[in-house]
Formats: sequence, C-alpha cells, structure tokens
Amino acid sequence: MAKKVRKVRKLRGSKTHGWGAMKKHRGAGNRGGRGMAGTGKRAKQKKISILKEFGHEYYGKKGFKRPLKTISKTINLEDLDFKEEKIDLTKLGYTKLLGKGIPNKKYEITVNSCSKLAKTKLEKIGGKLNVPK
Repeated sequence: MAKKVRKVRKLRGSKTHGWGAMKKHRGAGNRGGRGMAGTGKRAKQKKISILKEFGHEYYGKKGFKRPLKTISKTINLEDLDFKEEKIDLTKLGYTKLLGKGIPNKKYEITVNSCSKLAKTKLEKIGGKLNVPK
C-alpha cells in the first residue's frame, strides 16, 4: 500500500494550500485573535468576562521602576598630572579618587571621597588628602 502524502507536502508551492482565497484560513479566524488578544479596556462585553476570570488585577499598571544609581566621576592616582600641588578635584568635576598607579608629586588633594588604597599611597609619599564629611 502506498503511503499517503500529507497535504502540506503535496501543496508545497501553491499559494493558498487549497483553501481558496488568500484571506481565508489566515490564522485566528473568527475567534477574535489568539490568546488574550482583543481583551482591551473598551469592549464592555469583554470586560465582564475578564473580571470574572482574572479580577481587577488585569487592568492598570503594576510594580515600580527602580531608581537609577547615580554615577560618580572617578580619577586614578596615575592620571594626576598637574603642575600645581594643591588640587580641588570637586571643582574639576570628580567625585572620587581611586588608587591605581603611583602619584608623581606630593599632592594636596580635596575630593568628596577616596579609596583606602589611594589614601595610603598618597600619604606614603608625603601627600595630603582632604575629604570633607
């Protein structure tokens, strides 16, 4: 007995696969879409069925957006290359001093915050750090 060829295989290449016009057999048909499609806030008849099934939690916004973290502008010790030895990094727009590298001068730096490593390295070579609190 010969194996029957599936309709999909047999009709490959024909535009409509035997369903006539292109608009017929498009997908969701007369059921108003797939899944929760069409369950908007407007149709009164839909609202009743939605409220019965899901309750009032279906509508409206939920949750909250987490506040974004403020980004601090940082600078490393190795990037300090100033002629004067007294530097106010807050006026230059920096908020934190980090300890990468070795400072080349005995700087006296004013900054909002700094890492422990930056503080120890600066004080080791004879520099000074002013951190207002």
